[in-house]
Amino acid sequence: MRQKIVIGTRSSKLALWQADYVADCLRKKYPGLIVEEKKMTTKGDKILDAPLAKIGGKGLFTKELEAEMLEGGIDLAVHSLKDMPTEVPDGLVITAITKRFDSGDAVVCPKYKTLDALPQGARVGTSSLRRRAQILAVRPDLELIDLRGNVNTRLKKLDDGEYDAIILAVAGLKRLGFGDRITEVLPKSMCLPAVGQGALAIEAREDDKEIRDMLAFLQDDETTRCAAAERAFLETVEGGCQVPVGVYAVPSDGGVEVEAVIASLDGKRRFRDKVKGEWNDAEALGHQLANRLLDAGGIEILHEIGLLLDRK
Repeated sequence: MRQKIVIGTRSSKLALWQADYVADCLRKKYPGLIVEEKKMTTKGDKILDAPLAKIGGKGLFTKELEAEMLEGGIDLAVHSLKDMPTEVPDGLVITAITKRFDSGDAVVCPKYKTLDALPQGARVGTSSLRRRAQILAVRPDLELIDLRGNVNTRLKKLDDGEYDAIILAVAGLKRLGFGDRITEVLPKSMCLPAVGQGALAIEAREDDKEIRDMLAFLQDDETTRCAAAERAFLETVEGGCQVPVGVYAVPSDGGVEVEAVIASLDGKRRFRDKVKGEWNDAEALGHQLANRLLDAGGIEILHEIGLLLDRK
């Protein structure tokens, strides 16, 4: 068995928490194993003065780690699954998806507490087109402003008065010990999450069977099956993380139910639907739901924001 493993990770506090979590799991599973972490900076970490949608949505937080892995500088990389493009580079695979922690979106608003209580014209910070579109669908009067930086930076901007409220992932806040800052969790009926939100993806070289075997215990089958449906949906609409779509799959009656939405950036047009089927058909259900929403009118919305669709 391998005596030493090197994990590649971004340098943000949340990314380091995620890498530390996997490292601790490996050390407990394999006593005596040396686990090191190599910190790296990705394009998404470097460019903080522009909206994510303008600097490209695919692989913003993964490409540098993947290149280092292919060159043999690291053995594996730990990512937020929601940051993973649907296409993984040749030679690499997602070898384990961990149990989903919490898929929700959180409102952090010390003064008004909830989205509904915000006054007309309130300034709300988010870096996500998905959240922007779904929030504007119910509160078109709000001013949605781009918000970049790590979790600590975003909270400081809120505390400094730059925003009346900010929207962040529940999982990230709780993992960093900021769960007490959450003043509301947006209901799924209003805001569907990003693909795989709340789960971690562990990526490794496809031909490194030893590492992949060592990581197998981290795989959560239920989360993996749900993620397959969600990623199939995203693959069909050909979107990266900066696409105004939300999708969420959950176990249901011995099978799986997948619900998704495609919304215009101003929230005025929404196409939302759900499908249910057998566990073994999770991926097919994701594709089916995507095509249904695209045919209903979602494809026009995506074309309008400059996405090139290839519905194979």
